[in-house]
Amino acid sequence: MDTEAKAKVAVIGAGIVGLTTALQLQRAGLSVVLLDAQGPGSGCSRGNAGHFATEQVFPLASIAVLRQLPAMLLDPTGPLRLRAGYFFKALPWLLRFVANVRPSRQQALQRALSVLNAQALPAWQRLLPQAEATDLVQFRGALLVSEQPGLIDLAQTFRQYKEAGISVKWLEQAALRAREPALSSQVQGAIEFPEVAHTVDPYALCLQLYQQFVALGGQFRQQQVQRIRPCSNGYQLDLVPEPNIPQSGPGELALQASQLVICAGAASHRLCADLGYQVPLEAERGYHLMTQSRPLQSPVSSLERKFIMTPMQHGLRLAGTVEFAGINSAPDYRRASVLLQHANQLLAEPTSANPAQEPWAGNRPSLPDSLPVLGAAPRHPGVYLNFGHQHLGLTWAALTAEITGALLLRQTLELDLSPYRIDRF
Repeated sequence: MDTEAKAKVAVIGAGIVGLTTALQLQRAGLSVVLLDAQGPGSGCSRGNAGHFATEQVFPLASIAVLRQLPAMLLDPTGPLRLRAGYFFKALPWLLRFVANVRPSRQQALQRALSVLNAQALPAWQRLLPQAEATDLVQFRGALLVSEQPGLIDLAQTFRQYKEAGISVKWLEQAALRAREPALSSQVQGAIEFPEVAHTVDPYALCLQLYQQFVALGGQFRQQQVQRIRPCSNGYQLDLVPEPNIPQSGPGELALQASQLVICAGAASHRLCADLGYQVPLEAERGYHLMTQSRPLQSPVSSLERKFIMTPMQHGLRLAGTVEFAGINSAPDYRRASVLLQHANQLLAEPTSANPAQEPWAGNRPSLPDSLPVLGAAPRHPGVYLNFGHQHLGLTWAALTAEITGALLLRQTLELDLSPYRIDRF
């Protein structure tokens, strides 16, 4: 068996970001090898909320989140959870997170998020027909609902979105019930985001992108990249063959690429460290639970309960919790089960968990400033970075793939990438 193979471009990571990137590069005529220790779309891309959340232009760091820190340590099923045993390991990340609460910093981060969000759906609208995946995405808007009498907090949130330039509509209870009759009378009103979308099956979307990539001649290897090393012809990737996994070719022990793109999600900082870049990336765990019924027409989020219900092909997906516990810790599936209790408070008719689909947990790649790492590596020609999309991996995937493709092909970019540079830390 050969111990080394050569590829022109290697894309590390086969989540939604890596898949869109690999497909974009392959369509541009490059020879691409996509690598991942798991199958295509098997991580967070399989279990996300399915919401193209272009309305989310506010950084996660805020005074409100800081006030929740004591509760984070006490409530194991709350919407925001920091396991007590992980506090000191997470502390350096949390200190960077707190530094982004300053008003001037908030404004700069909001501008950088808004730039990406404004271009995200147009990028998907260009990609979906090419990937023959238009049936997997629906443009039905989304709702943010409140159970608060008087809707004072929702009104404040509505003003914040309006001031941020987000397209929003105010729905009183009667208008809301006409739009989503399956919601309970406990829901008092809502904000509608008419210009967002959702996918009815995130995993099917990933597989469709993967199939298009392979049909265009792209190669996939289910192997973990253990280490990246510069070499005379570019970069050598030391690989760990996965046992008993059929490959599209021999399972090499190393692969040489003239150019590479790091899209490895929550493992990206480890690969960047091989090249001397220290990235404060934290694995932020999310959970979901699938229900048997699908009573809603579009995604519905709860202002008070901090979760989302998204209608999909196989039921309603309940998602949205945040947990800091370390990438290798065991999931706490109580956090998924509690989502069903929340859903049944918001729905007029109770629903139940789908017994055919187990609760899910996955690790989002989150950075303390809520921005991704995007662009060329400053000290390593031929290395490109496209990771750290936190809650917006699905939202930004098509756009950041286009940006990465333009960089590799040395095309002119109108977008200023300085807010997303890896050396901003």
